Amino acid sequence: MSDQPERIPQHRHCRSCGKAFVGEGEFCGEECRASAGAGAKKKIRKLFIVWLVIVGATVAIAAAYYLMTP
Repeated sequence: MSDQPERIPQHRHCRSCGKAFVGEGEFCGEECRASAGAGAKKKIRKLFIVWLVIVGATVAIAAAYYLMTP
């Protein structure tokens, strides 16, 4: 037996599923590319809703403060 450990071939890991693959790009296939795109759109939509809630709350607090002051 050899004293040398077995070497792992040069590879990348998919940004969507995490599987190792040999090749170019950030995704192992078109299915992972599409699911990552859908996930990014969902995340952007959630951030937009949070932003709207923060702006709405700020406007409501400012309006309440303005109406309460003599």
